[in-house]
Amino acid sequence: MHTAAEPVSRLRAAARLTVLLTLGTLIVVVGLATVALPRPARHGYWRGGARAALRLMGVSLEVDDRRPASARRIRGALMVANHVSFLDIVALACVHPARFVAKREVVQMAGFGVVSRLFGVLPHHRGDLRRLRPIVDRVAALLDTGRPVAVFPEGTTWCGTASGRFRPAFFQAAIDAGVPVLPVRLAYTDDGGRTTMPGFLGEDTVGTTLRRIVRTRGLSITVTVFDMQLPAGDRSEVAAAAQHLIAPVDAGEVRSEIPVALTPRSVTVPV
Repeated sequence: MHTAAEPVSRLRAAARLTVLLTLGTLIVVVGLATVALPRPARHGYWRGGARAALRLMGVSLEVDDRRPASARRIRGALMVANHVSFLDIVALACVHPARFVAKREVVQMAGFGVVSRLFGVLPHHRGDLRRLRPIVDRVAALLDTGRPVAVFPEGTTWCGTASGRFRPAFFQAAIDAGVPVLPVRLAYTDDGGRTTMPGFLGEDTVGTTLRRIVRTRGLSITVTVFDMQLPAGDRSEVAAAAQHLIAPVDAGEVRSEIPVALTPRSVTVPV
């Protein structure tokens, strides 16, 4: 773990945590009642709730949305992003709420499992090839009905200054459903320097990671939303192209060239 900033006081961190747990619980409870609302209203609530949760933790948000205005209401797209922390889920919800695919172990974690099940997180038995095809088919079926699904194709969290290989399995769902891929890059900084403090790594628990987050001074997350891409080629080519677009070369640079496996064209999606 490294950071460029001095931590906030323990008193301030405790205040952040207390307010987060209190108001965060209220946001979740009220949010459960939005299931009866039309989708635009429901998604609007969760975008606002996610932004409020970040503010309560002392985290600022910057969204660099590179899509044309006509394509900013996604429907039935496969969101793919690099994976650093459970905070990624909150940050992506600020852009567009979606059904998330997560490892079964995450869904079963104390303090997170109940919430994840309430909000329809799709459990994935990583390493069990017999169960892989059914979950890919389920994701494809959701995409086909116009529901966005979010996947972290690295399969696990990385520190934020390095990244893992994008696994291709869930890109098959976008190909099967005939929907675009929405690449998203997540980057964490504090006082302007790249930080690994929000990382959910090694023996970390939700509690230990959350305590580091609320103690970090000037923590910011930048969500870079690339234009939606039509998948072309097989799933390995599509996965490699998405990684090429999202993953940083190092702490200060990102790849800018897009391989041909993702056709660089705007996609206007019906809402």
